[in-house]
Amino acid sequence: MLPLISLVICIIINSGCKDPEPNPANTGERIIRFSGYDWIVDSSNSTKHGPGPNYFSDSEENVWVDQDGQLHLKITYRNGHWYCSKVIMKKSYGYNKYVFYVASRVDQLDKNVVGGLFTYMNDQEEIDIEFSKWSIDGNKDSQFAIQPTSHSGNKIRYNLNLEGNNSTHFFNWHKNKIDFASFQGHTLNPPADKIIQQWTYTGADIPPDSDERVKINLWLFRGTAPSDNKEVEMIIKGFEIY
Repeated sequence: MLPLISLVICIIINSGCKDPEPNPANTGERIIRFSGYDWIVDSSNSTKHGPGPNYFSDSEENVWVDQDGQLHLKITYRNGHWYCSKVIMKKSYGYNKYVFYVASRVDQLDKNVVGGLFTYMNDQEEIDIEFSKWSIDGNKDSQFAIQPTSHSGNKIRYNLNLEGNNSTHFFNWHKNKIDFASFQGHTLNPPADKIIQQWTYTGADIPPDSDERVKINLWLFRGTAPSDNKEVEMIIKGFEIY
């Protein structure tokens, strides 16, 4: 559980504060192949862990790759519990450009749901693209962030206003800067009117090139059930590293 002071800070600054992520070495053993890479499917077994905290399931009901090669992450309800989903790359790729081709309306996620595209080493070394209203009606639905987001200038929030299911999101991680972007459709060369948001971070909290892993997750903020009590799905059509 987060200390009371940290929880208050999270609420005040709307940072999307999270419990520490588990180490990949301690996650479940199910491996999937998606976009040419191996991914560990996370499981919290019978306990909760971060983020949230939540129950995470490695069931095929929660995580699967379909016949078209698309990755599906789902929050499901069964046996009296909500189960979230997360995948973790087996290898670290360090400084690179990480591109996520999303194929679902992540701008319409329930206000208590968070969809994350990110790298993670620890809570101080993390690069995030996150889709969430953080349980606040009328809040903007997305953000680019560098942890810790309590530091001034470490995040920018925006609305996706998607025109359809397809959107492209990336962060390009360098030693001295990180470039972020979100585009309408599946493209890295959009016309100006299809650029949703761009941002370059040059602050003091750029993570070093160590053993960060790319993760994709779908979870419940503070472990709170979806406000409409409906199951939730996020689809990733593809993923690339440049």
